[in-house]
Amino acid sequence: MTERPSAGAGRSGGGERLTRWLVSLPPTLFLLLFFLAPALLMLAASFRQPGDFGGLAPLLVDGRLNLSLETYRFFFGDWIYAEIFLRSFLVAAATTLICLLLAYPLALLIARSERRRRDVLVLLVILPFASNFLIRVYAWIIVLGPFDLLYTPLAVIAGMVYVHLPFMILPLYTNLEKHDPALLEAAQDLGAGGWTRFRRITLPLSMPGIWSGSALVFIPVLGMFAIPELLGGTRDILVGNLIKEQFLDNRDWPLGSTLSMLLTAAVLALAAIAVRAGRPRRGTA
Repeated sequence: MTERPSAGAGRSGGGERLTRWLVSLPPTLFLLLFFLAPALLMLAASFRQPGDFGGLAPLLVDGRLNLSLETYRFFFGDWIYAEIFLRSFLVAAATTLICLLLAYPLALLIARSERRRRDVLVLLVILPFASNFLIRVYAWIIVLGPFDLLYTPLAVIAGMVYVHLPFMILPLYTNLEKHDPALLEAAQDLGAGGWTRFRRITLPLSMPGIWSGSALVFIPVLGMFAIPELLGGTRDILVGNLIKEQFLDNRDWPLGSTLSMLLTAAVLALAAIAVRAGRPRRGTA
């Protein structure tokens, strides 16, 4: 005979659902209000016409909606915008790769250190966040100035790496800390050398951390405008600088909105790829 669920179990299930709703409602409202609503406003502005003195032209002209695809045609019809997007992707890729090469050994060292030393090393990694972002960038202006490296692509990448390096270290450390040392010991007992153990065990297990750290570095660098403007000058304009110029200098809000939406679409596609690639596959250790 099957037992009927008790009334207490039904009340418990209803209480759990109510708790989940109460917990998830505030962040959901926050995301809708401060992320989705501005994105929809930006999307709508990308189909508007620029005003005579900047901003947006009236939405209704002679009783008809004043909407257009002109900004999208303008973007895809001029190679200079594709070149700026490509340059931005290259800078973001170079910054991500350098951060990975610098962060992986350090994260591995922290993960394999003693508990007391580990806490101190993690604190040193996040210590730069205690100072203002602009102060740190201006410090790089002073450092790079005597070496005639200021206002060069190297200065831009150096500043990007310095600012975003902790975002690569922390996900890698969180991942590497969870690795079971028994796997490395078993591989060593079976005759695997240090490089083989790293290549066959440590590196595959750390791929979720690599993808997470890469996304946390690549995506912010792609839209960064402060560092290229302060360290790179006008010769190394990136897509973030281009968007800022359209809104603040040229006051061409439709074109700035179009650039923002295209950048958002690219970022969402990259984030989806990173999430899919970072999922642990079946059959892995």
